[in-house]
Amino acid sequence: MDGVIVASGQYHYQAWKSALAEEGIDLTRQAFERTFGQRNDTVLRDLVSPHIQASEIARIADLKERRYRQLVREGGVTPLAGVIEWLDQLTQAGWRHAVASAAPRANVDAIIDALGIGGYFGALTSSEDVTHGKPDPEVYLVAAARVQATPANCVVIEDAPAGTQGARRGGMKCIGVLSTHPHLEADIVVHSLSELAPDAFEMLIPAYA
Repeated sequence: MDGVIVASGQYHYQAWKSALAEEGIDLTRQAFERTFGQRNDTVLRDLVSPHIQASEIARIADLKERRYRQLVREGGVTPLAGVIEWLDQLTQAGWRHAVASAAPRANVDAIIDALGIGGYFGALTSSEDVTHGKPDPEVYLVAAARVQATPANCVVIEDAPAGTQGARRGGMKCIGVLSTHPHLEADIVVHSLSELAPDAFEMLIPAYA
């Protein structure tokens, strides 16, 4: 979602920085970018302590996410270049879509509702739906199952290394979008979805050509 559908990374950074400041932690941009795209429990075990208690994870993460959603409401969001065009094109071609996000469901709903694009997706999969976060492929496998697709017939679109790694581990093709990281390992790498060739998805999944 973040970095693929919208660019709300700055909202995440502001929300994390504010929430962690209350714990006496000065979050650097470098530390944020290293953990961006991962589940909150993974982030907090990295940034606070590998032994942080579950109750503390829940408390800090809840504060962070409430502040993030407030920033979304106040500042608004817009889809990244090429998103709507590809959703339209792929829908017309019969492709099924799912969101596979490390974010909490309330954040997914907030972004999807703000953009009015819920009708494109057959499934919305979030952190509550999985036990293991990216780069574990679980979230992709759950999303694929919900739209009745086999991993070999799936294309993951990701902006973070943990996401592209998870796609490969799940046996899926991957398009990397360089919106938040300068380098990604994927089957196709672009700076924006608007740069994709018209037959990019069919080239990755020849059975659909």
